[in-house]
Amino acid sequence: MNIRSLTRGDGVVIGAAVLLFIASFLDNYSYNGAPSGLDLPSLWASGPVLLGVVLAGIIGAALVVVARAIPQPRKVVGLDLGQFGVAFTVFAAWSALGNVIDPAGGGNNFGNSSDGPSAGTGLILALIATLVMAGAAVATPLVPALQAALVPAPKPPAPQPYGAQPQGGYGYPGAQAPQPQPYGGQPQPGQPFGQQSPAPAQPQPQAPAPDFSPFWFAVPVPRPLFAEDGSQTPVAELAPGTWYLAVEQRGTQLIAQTQDGRRGVLQDTSGIQRG
Repeated sequence: MNIRSLTRGDGVVIGAAVLLFIASFLDNYSYNGAPSGLDLPSLWASGPVLLGVVLAGIIGAALVVVARAIPQPRKVVGLDLGQFGVAFTVFAAWSALGNVIDPAGGGNNFGNSSDGPSAGTGLILALIATLVMAGAAVATPLVPALQAALVPAPKPPAPQPYGAQPQGGYGYPGAQAPQPQPYGGQPQPGQPFGQQSPAPAQPQPQAPAPDFSPFWFAVPVPRPLFAEDGSQTPVAELAPGTWYLAVEQRGTQLIAQTQDGRRGVLQDTSGIQRG
């Protein structure tokens, strides 16, 4: 699980879940004129509130956060884990609203309904927590401000000038630079002495932007890195919370290099964080 992939919206969901858990230990009901020493039940004493509000909200928040932190999406009954969690949070908010409107349920149909209980402190806080939780879970994919990383990535090292070789190899400590073949090396069998084997044809890449300078960047959400030959074959996946080096720019696309030395085209550069 990658904690750095959590967003600000996920942080709001986590905070609302903590508030909901605290509210579950407070009063479920409130009576006008009740003596101060009266021990009122908490949300844990009501089965509908416990299952439909407290547990549904906490489970929904956990599913939303776990779906964001795991590298590969999981499905439950045909739905993505995150979508399943959003549905749980909306259901919890709906259930909390119903319990606040009619906390006594059918019990206030006997006798004078004005003598029935009203919503207690815990039930009101549970409604607020579930509304905030459901709102953040639904709005996070839609609001760019909520998609920012909850835990900022560490500051990257200063980028090397393009084409310079840092100590130990390009961009990565301990990497070994490829050894060039000496001029006039041994020919292949059947070739005249001194004749070199022709180099295999390489696809000509697009010219990089003339005023481009390499820089470090991080992506807000996982994004694929495609091959430089123009095919739609992913060569790597960039994960939030990790810094990558942009070495070229081709139009709106970037040529990025991962920490293990793989290079590819980042087609979607929206919302990236520059180091």
